[in-house]
Amino acid sequence: MTVEHEGTRTPVSLTSASWSDPHLQPASAHPESVERTIAALFFVGLLAFIGVGVAYWQNWAAWTLGATLGAGMVLVGAGLTAWGKYLMPRGPFVEERHVLASSPDEVAGFENALVERGATPVRRRKLLGGLLAGGLGVFGIVLALSLVRSLGPLPGNTLDTTNWKRGSYLVDRQGRRVVASELAVGSVVSSVFPEGFQDNEEAQAKDVVILIRVAEAPLQNKGPRATWDPAGFLAYSKMCTHAGCPVGLYERQLELLICPCHQSMFDVANNATPIFGPAPRPLPQLPLYIDSKGYLRSQSGFGQPVGPGFWERS
Repeated sequence: MTVEHEGTRTPVSLTSASWSDPHLQPASAHPESVERTIAALFFVGLLAFIGVGVAYWQNWAAWTLGATLGAGMVLVGAGLTAWGKYLMPRGPFVEERHVLASSPDEVAGFENALVERGATPVRRRKLLGGLLAGGLGVFGIVLALSLVRSLGPLPGNTLDTTNWKRGSYLVDRQGRRVVASELAVGSVVSSVFPEGFQDNEEAQAKDVVILIRVAEAPLQNKGPRATWDPAGFLAYSKMCTHAGCPVGLYERQLELLICPCHQSMFDVANNATPIFGPAPRPLPQLPLYIDSKGYLRSQSGFGQPVGPGFWERS
């Protein structure tokens, strides 16, 4: 404070503000009734947000999600608007401005007065504040649960393995076991499953193989696949290694499996090696054997994951 302003200072009392000040009174003539109305809006809005979570978790119709979410947001928004319009201090707050330099004590007193004035309307509405916090808290929890649930179940090792096991019978879509003697050279069974999984939706996506008899005798006489094609039967995963489309077209003369999506071609007699198209690797082969009753069965599961090479991505 400078000397030249010493005589022009106007004493200002900042400690006299209280809730009885007319300027701090709510705008509504009946604040208790308004408070009850707002509490009802917040409470029903909280129930609506709970309804969003229940509808999402139970997979109810899509319109129930929209209805409960919309109702909750409208109700909470209406309550907040009414709170600000009818229960906050009415004002106006006008103070003449003077040329002065305040002392530290006066600055501290002014700050305390501002804090008191700003906090009093909220502190006096504990019920409304609690309901508002509850509604917004429930809404946040519902959003978090929805996000977590939308990610789906943890895949575990389901992307690496199938339901083919040692000794699994090969069956068609009707669940009939495949008998080796019933298929002539050139025969194709476009969709074969491990027995017991032919009606399983997940199995129909990743377990399905295409079975082809290309010769009377085994083709692969050397290496680790020497016993995989008894009596000329070859079984390959039907999931294309490019994008996972079903490789269901067989060109008999050229002995090629063809993916109808992007025209990848696989050489059946040469371990289903891709010879054309975007497929990056051969179709995984299922090792087979013929049991004593003539049924085709698997020696084991696939030696590698089927479908697109997700494990190679970084």
